[in-house]
Amino acid sequence: MYCMLNAIAKKFRQVLKLVIFVTLISNFMFLGASWAAANLGVNNGYLAACPASPNCVVSQNGDSKHTIDPITYHLDREQARQILLKVLTVVPRTEVVEQTDNYIHALSKSRIFKFVDDVEFYFPNNESVIHMRSAARLGDSDFGVNRRRLEQIRLALKDLNI
Repeated sequence: MYCMLNAIAKKFRQVLKLVIFVTLISNFMFLGASWAAANLGVNNGYLAACPASPNCVVSQNGDSKHTIDPITYHLDREQARQILLKVLTVVPRTEVVEQTDNYIHALSKSRIFKFVDDVEFYFPNNESVIHMRSAARLGDSDFGVNRRRLEQIRLALKDLNI
């Protein structure tokens, strides 16, 4: 009887530890999501600057570690926007969550842990470029994932002759 109660208590402690761990991780992710949401969108014609961590790239006013070239296009702005939207439908684990005539915001999730990156595109009225920003919501390093994602999107658009 004592062994059975001891086994039940041990199992209860394991389950309790798991519940506490999951709760802490969920709260941490929620805080990261709240912070990220405050730094999204276009403000005075610019996407937000990257934080000091290396898990972000941006084509406007980025420092040497965070800068990436914008995408140039030679079509009508609306055509370029529609083609970009089509390309985003085939980017793995990526979903467009907001779009206007000059802005697109998508969420891209990592394969295993489902970490969320915010991916943004801005079409200024007076230029034939697509400014872009991709940033992880959590952590420090992304092993170059955000930069590679945007470069793959650039290549796909180049293949489509925008």
